[in-house]
Amino acid sequence: MTTAGAPNRADRALPGFACRPVALLAAGIAAVLLATAGRYGYFGDELYFLAAGKHLSWGYADQPAVLPALARLMNSLAPGSLVVFRIPAVLATAAGVICTALLARELGGERKAQTRAAAAYAICGQFAGSGHYLATSTVDPLLWTIAIWLLVRWIRTRQDNLLLWLGVVTAVALNVKFLIGAFWAVTAVTALVFGPRDLLRRPKLWAGAGIAALACVPTLWWQAANGWPQLGMGDAVSREVAEAGGRATFVPALLAGAGLVIGALGVLYGTAVLLGSARLRPYRFLGWTALGVAAVFLVSGGRFYYAAGTFGLLWSAAAVHLQERPPARWWRWVPTWPVFVLSALYSLPYALPVWPAHWLVDHPAAPHPAYALEEAGWPDLAASVGTVYRTLPPDQRTHTTLVTAGYWQAGALDRYGPEQGLPEAYSASRGFWYFGRPGDDADSVLFVGRDPAKLLPHFRTSRVVGEVDNRLGVPNSSRHLPIWLLSGRTGGWAEIWPQLKDLKA
Repeated sequence: MTTAGAPNRADRALPGFACRPVALLAAGIAAVLLATAGRYGYFGDELYFLAAGKHLSWGYADQPAVLPALARLMNSLAPGSLVVFRIPAVLATAAGVICTALLARELGGERKAQTRAAAAYAICGQFAGSGHYLATSTVDPLLWTIAIWLLVRWIRTRQDNLLLWLGVVTAVALNVKFLIGAFWAVTAVTALVFGPRDLLRRPKLWAGAGIAALACVPTLWWQAANGWPQLGMGDAVSREVAEAGGRATFVPALLAGAGLVIGALGVLYGTAVLLGSARLRPYRFLGWTALGVAAVFLVSGGRFYYAAGTFGLLWSAAAVHLQERPPARWWRWVPTWPVFVLSALYSLPYALPVWPAHWLVDHPAAPHPAYALEEAGWPDLAASVGTVYRTLPPDQRTHTTLVTAGYWQAGALDRYGPEQGLPEAYSASRGFWYFGRPGDDADSVLFVGRDPAKLLPHFRTSRVVGEVDNRLGVPNSSRHLPIWLLSGRTGGWAEIWPQLKDLKA
C-alpha cells in the first residue's frame, strides 16, 4: 500500500530504454572530448590539482579531497599525458548523458523523450566545456543527476533502499564540492511544503544522511583545524562575481551555459512543466527545488554554473511533457534533429578548443571557450623564469626561491619548473599557501606577478629582471607578467608567510 498522496505507479512498467541512440550520443560527445583533450595544454586549475595531488590531504582551502587525489591517480598512470589526465572528465560527461536519459525514462518518457533529454545534455555548452578539462565543475553535475534520478525513482517505487544509495552518492558529491548541500537544504523545505512529506519521515533517508555526514568528517576536521578557509573562499568568490557583473548576469549566464535555443528553452520549459503539469505533480517539489537552488546561489553570490546540476531534471521533464502533447501547428513540420544539430554546431566552438592555438592569435574575434587562452603558454612561463634564474650569480642562485602571485603560475612552475632546473615554487594564493613556505636559507625571491606589494616590506631591494612570454603570443593573463628579484630579506619566513595569505578566487 502506498502512502497517501504518493503516485501509485510502482507496478506500472517503465518504458523501454533507448539504448542505441543514447549510447550513440554518449559515445559522440566522448569522441569529441577525446579528440580535443590534447589541445593547447593544462588549464590553470588542472595545474593546481596536479600540485595538490602531491600534497594529499583530507581537505584543502578551496575544496574537499577527491579532485586532487584523482589528479594524482591519473598523472601516475601516464605521467605528463594530458589526454589520460582528462579521461575522468570525458567519462563523467558521457555518463551524464546516459543518466539524463534514465531520468527521463523514470519520469515516464518514451524512447524519443529519453533521446531528446540526453541530446540536450550532450550538446550543452557548459557540460561540453567543463568536460574538456578535469575540475570539480565536471564531476559535480553528474553526481547531482544521479542523486535526482535516485530520488525520482524513490518517488515512483517507494523502495527505501534507494535512500541509502542517495546517501552514498551525496557522500561522494560532498567530497568533490560542498554544493550539493544546498540542493538537500532546499529539497527538505520544498518536500515539506509541497510533498512528499513522508520522505522526511523515512529512517533510511536519515541513515543515508548519516553516511554523507560521516564521509564529510575528515574534510570538515581539516577545515576546522585550519581556520575554515572554505568560508573565506565563499566570500572571495562572491567578490569575484560582483566584480564581473554581479547578480544581474547570473540568470543570463546560466541560460547561456545550458545552451542557446535547445538547452535554455528546455530549462525554462522543464521548470514550468514541473511546477504546473498534472501528470508530473508528484515531482512538483523538484521544480521548486531547481528554482530554490538557483535562488540560493544567486543571492549568495555564487557562480552561475553552481546551479547546473538541475539541468538534467529540467530537460527530462520538458521532453516527457512534449511527448504527450500534439505538436503546435506552427512548429509541427519543423524536424527535431536538425535543430539539435544546428544548436550543437553553434555552441561547441564556444565550449571546446576546435581551432589551433595560433589561429586564435590571428583571429581574436573567432568563437572560442573562455578558458582556451588560459591553457596556452605554461611551459613558456617556466622557460621565462628559468632564463632569469640562470642569469643569477651561482652563490645567489642557491639562496633564491620562487614565489608567484597566483596559484595557476605556481602550478605551472611545479609542473614544468624541474625541466628548467628550477627550485620548488611557492605561492600564497588560495590552497597553495597551505602547501608550505620557503626555507629560511632563501634570502632572495624571484617573484612572478604584477605587484609584489605584500613582499616588498620584507626585502631591502626589488627590481624587474624579466617578463613572462609565450612563443605563440597568446594574449592570456600570464603573458607579460613581470619577474621581480627581491633581495635582502629582513625577517623570517615564519613571520612573513602568514601575512601573504590570499584566498582571492
